[in-house]
Amino acid sequence: MALLAIPALAVAAQWAGIFASTGAQAASSSARFEGVATCAGSTCHGRAEGNGEVVRQDEIATWQEPSSSTGAHSRAYAVLASPRGRQIASSLGLGAATSAPACLGCHATYVPQNKRGPRFQTSDGVGCETCHGASSGWLAVHYAKPATHASNVANGLIPLEKPQVRAKVCLDCHFGSADGNQFVSHSMMAAGHPRVAFELDLFSALQQHHDEDADYAARKGKTDSVRLWAVGQAEAVRRSTDLFARPKFGMEGVFPEYYFYDCHSCHRQITDGPQRKLTFETNPARAIPFGLAPYNDENIIMLSAVSRALAPGRAAAFDGASKDFHRAMGQGRAEAVAAAQRLKGEAAALSDALAGRGYSGSDAFTVVQKITDTATSPRFTDYAGSAQAVMAVDTLLNAMVREGRVTMGAAAGIRANINRAYAAVRSPQGYNPAQFRSALGQAARAIGALR
Repeated sequence: MALLAIPALAVAAQWAGIFASTGAQAASSSARFEGVATCAGSTCHGRAEGNGEVVRQDEIATWQEPSSSTGAHSRAYAVLASPRGRQIASSLGLGAATSAPACLGCHATYVPQNKRGPRFQTSDGVGCETCHGASSGWLAVHYAKPATHASNVANGLIPLEKPQVRAKVCLDCHFGSADGNQFVSHSMMAAGHPRVAFELDLFSALQQHHDEDADYAARKGKTDSVRLWAVGQAEAVRRSTDLFARPKFGMEGVFPEYYFYDCHSCHRQITDGPQRKLTFETNPARAIPFGLAPYNDENIIMLSAVSRALAPGRAAAFDGASKDFHRAMGQGRAEAVAAAQRLKGEAAALSDALAGRGYSGSDAFTVVQKITDTATSPRFTDYAGSAQAVMAVDTLLNAMVREGRVTMGAAAGIRANINRAYAAVRSPQGYNPAQFRSALGQAARAIGALR
């Protein structure tokens, strides 16, 4: 069933243990990236219309779609040559953005020259192999009759059906990676790069180039959107705290790397007058001194709700680690690093628990209720966390529709409230916490009434 229309938000666009499961060839020094052209034959993935028997075979056309989010990966390289891309590179002294490693790490399939096949083109942007892995080990055999999904993975295909593996691949660019040139620093954002945000299920839906039919389910299993979303939140917290704890990423000279902090706690209107006017709300879960810039905890808030809904045995430990992490921000770098590492461990444990548990039809309803209950709603005091929350409720409602638990008509009736919540986070300048909480709460109550 088609996804509901999703209004646009102002968002942009390391684990060795997990990545080890993606096949020996993927990590092998001999694995070669063959390029998009090797996938584009008319009997492979290059048809103009999707009418293949096993896969659609129009995946390249979807990847290249010029006017929608589905084609964003193919356009990633071209934006480097746009006025904005040139300005950012000039401000940072990177030379041409189209050849700067700091840009190409995320705006293209960027690999060493000796790992490129004869048809490989950096200008293809974020190509097939960025997500599916270097294809030299499996390209010639993955479609043959004896081949299975397991044999393809053994030959180097990345098993993106596994939520933790998919999150690792996506987060490398959509949050940052310690493995290469894939980190959007505060300097880049100061030069004009968009703010980075991440939500695994929504981003997966926007980039899905295949049908999840009976054949897909037989080979890879059926995707559960609640699991995908929940694991994505856990892996985002895990990645964020891991990078923050690393000196190379967590500090910029004598200053903290401001990429990790809530942009709008500092970037807000400043006025002087005889009567002070606070431009923020105190957040009950951030145990930080008054006036200190808060860590961007959008995924932490969501994971707290997830833990109470789907892994209650781990909820108290995670929330305790979260508060300790915020509190450590007022103590010093060493204390903050230690707290980040503890919070990373709690997020990793939640990721494993969420990836391994079974899911039922009531889970999406339960998570929506937890996102907007009295424990979580007061934490929506800032733009980033609120944007993440409305994406979550929208994602979970779409999952209910796809699974036949909510009708399209009933979901359409809730759309007005969700759109009001989206409107409240349409821009940071117009963000109103009270209006947002009201709109999201009304949407959640309407969803709950359909349970």
